[in-house]
Amino acid sequence: MHAHAHHNHAHGASDCHGLRNAHGHHHGPANFGNAFAIGIGLNLTFVVIEAAAGFAYGSMALVADAGHNLSDVLALVLAWFASIAARRPPSGRFTYGFKSSTILAALGNALLLAFAIGVILIETFHRIMTPQQPEGMAMVVVAGIGVGINALTAMLFMRGQEDINIRGAYLHMAADALVSLGVVVAGVAIIVTGFSWIDPLVSLVIVAVIGWGTWGLARDSLAMGLLAAPARIDLAEVKAHLASFDGVTAVHDLHVWPMSTTETALTAHLVMPGRPASDSFLRDLADSLETRFGVGHSTLQVESGENPCGHGCS
Repeated sequence: MHAHAHHNHAHGASDCHGLRNAHGHHHGPANFGNAFAIGIGLNLTFVVIEAAAGFAYGSMALVADAGHNLSDVLALVLAWFASIAARRPPSGRFTYGFKSSTILAALGNALLLAFAIGVILIETFHRIMTPQQPEGMAMVVVAGIGVGINALTAMLFMRGQEDINIRGAYLHMAADALVSLGVVVAGVAIIVTGFSWIDPLVSLVIVAVIGWGTWGLARDSLAMGLLAAPARIDLAEVKAHLASFDGVTAVHDLHVWPMSTTETALTAHLVMPGRPASDSFLRDLADSLETRFGVGHSTLQVESGENPCGHGCS
């Protein structure tokens, strides 16, 4: 017997688990349209101003910061497209819809951050080899505006941290605020001391900070791309949970994987020799999986147990 206990978003209002499922995903990318639009608009404007000021006042730090900001605007555009794609319904061969595009965007974000790090490093070493005296006050004023704009944009994405795609956008903007702050500090130090080498030194510190965030994002999004079970889910615990239900003697072929950066799916075979599984039993099981493990899409196959592991156990 094959039974499918799937949490559908189209349940009636009286269906409590349907309501919980619909509510459970309210933190998804759907609510961030305005945040993306505001963030992209503000940052694109600032990139143009900062680059122009950098060339005008002879500060390569400002130009490099503008380049880094531009990579983040691209990252925001990428994340926005992914969040829109994630809400598109399934069609044709894309039976899951386009939810997993959020995973691809998170991976793309990590690559863009890595690229930005490379650009800053090249610029920093160039500065060390050929020192020049930048205009300290211009650095302070322009980069100071950058701190405000980036911090404001980061705050727009503050509440979506459980979605790796939104976290990517947040990390980009927070990293940008740090980069701009570093340029402000460097500008002040150059005004006070006249030492131009302060500028590349601050750059190296900033690169280390961004690198740390990028590594975490790359590791998490790559694991999702390879359909690894979310880190918060203990597979042994899930198996024990399923086996604890009345009549279940064994659990095999258990698979848990991310459908998107916010949704998790599960399939499993339950061996139940003593009794057939009713629809309500499977519904209770699916409910418990969502409540306890946050698995919103579960498909359970019930076997009578006459030929256990006929297809090979896992």
